[in-house]
Amino acid sequence: MTPHLRIVRGDATPEEIAALVAVLASRHAEAERPAAPKNESWRNPARSMRKPLVPGKSAWRNSALP
Repeated sequence: MTPHLRIVRGDATPEEIAALVAVLASRHAEAERPAAPKNESWRNPARSMRKPLVPGKSAWRNSALP
């Protein structure tokens, strides 16, 4: 088995190596995360429905508007 990470220079402690591996692993996980689906509200059938009517001033006018 070949190592994926090799320290060429310096004298790193096991804690420093563990921190480096954690950072590299988190960056790799971010790169593999699938993109969030786009919000396609234009296809939503609820978009054509009217909002609830609120009683009050000019409610009668809003009752005729979609």
